[in-house]
Amino acid sequence: MPLVSIIMGVYNCKNFDLLCNSVRSVINQTFTDWEFLICNDGSKDNMLDRLHEIEKMDSRIRILSYDDNKGLAYALNYCIDYAKGEYLARQDDDDISYPDRLLKQVKFLQEHPEYAIVGAQADVYDDGGIWGEYTTVERPDKNSFLWSSPFAHPIVMMRKYAIKDSGKYRVAKETRRCEDYDLFMRMYSKGYKGYNIQEKLYKYRIINDNAKYRPMKYRIDEAVVRWKGYSSMQIILPRGIIYVAKPILIGLIPQKIFKIIRKKRY
Repeated sequence: MPLVSIIMGVYNCKNFDLLCNSVRSVINQTFTDWEFLICNDGSKDNMLDRLHEIEKMDSRIRILSYDDNKGLAYALNYCIDYAKGEYLARQDDDDISYPDRLLKQVKFLQEHPEYAIVGAQADVYDDGGIWGEYTTVERPDKNSFLWSSPFAHPIVMMRKYAIKDSGKYRVAKETRRCEDYDLFMRMYSKGYKGYNIQEKLYKYRIINDNAKYRPMKYRIDEAVVRWKGYSSMQIILPRGIIYVAKPILIGLIPQKIFKIIRKKRY
């Protein structure tokens, strides 16, 4: 039984080379007691055939698949149902885990049983190379969720029992782009807590361009997730109400100003 199950959802992967590099970064980890579950989320191209090519790269890789696209939350839950590991680690299909990532996160969880989530810092990159950094607060509390999620989803490792006890990822219209934010708030509402290692253990792909991160429909969805999450953590009124509207308000900011804010964030 592997100690760690790495879980990834893939849908119509646009860049197979990036996916292969992401997988290799897991294969090259200094920690070796893992399985890698990659779920084909109903891709409409030849993704499944290509994933079976990737499966040949290492005997610890397992490909899961179903016919219809159901979204990342469903795909990750599907992986969780098959996962054998005590710990679940996330990985996105275009990101890179630095060699000691799993080793340091496993060591932390083994030495700190009071934590159910462990994240880290990351370099931010695109086709032009590293252009920023993703920083996270060391010891997030409930108030840390007001501005945004205090954890970078693809970098976290979590205790499987805590995720299952919290209901796993919630598959709903409003969680389409913030399934992680929703899960973390529900975990905190049940008394679980997390920690962010103050070291860069990951290379996170975020495109540095003029595009707004999310269309307005997804910003409205996030506002719903915030309302439900803050309510579950009992921080909704009066302080939380302005933060519920935050994603919508940011969506109204002119493009040039938005780009400045985004670059400052990273």
